[in-house]
Amino acid sequence: MMISTKGRYALRAMVDIAQQNTGEFITLKDIARRQEISEKYLESILPILTKAGLLYGVRGKGGGYKLTRPPESYTVGSILSLVEGSFIPVSCLENSPVICHRAPDCCTLPMWQHLKDTVETFFEGYTVADLCNQKRDNSDFVI
Repeated sequence: MMISTKGRYALRAMVDIAQQNTGEFITLKDIARRQEISEKYLESILPILTKAGLLYGVRGKGGGYKLTRPPESYTVGSILSLVEGSFIPVSCLENSPVICHRAPDCCTLPMWQHLKDTVETFFEGYTVADLCNQKRDNSDFVI
């Protein structure tokens, strides 16, 4: 599984907004500058987060973005699944219950289900607040 640039940038934007949380709206331009992300690209991501209710978005002078809830209430899993889609590693798991005619005899299906569950659990175990509070160890850690 590969998390796309869109997913990584959505996380970085949410963390940036959480770190700048003063109650004021944070402009797209400021987020883009701090995160070194194209404004144009952010213009395609932030409306997704706004429409889903993760951010308040206001246009015009004095506008920008701010969180709708405390940073600890946003999981990485919820953000990534919103912009990336599901964490399903194989197409046969797309339907629930699995409708593949081979499912009853498939020796690999439990492994794929376990991978999906593991990835979901991992990402649901991190919040935006956790990412804001990460201590850097001077390694090359990039979201």
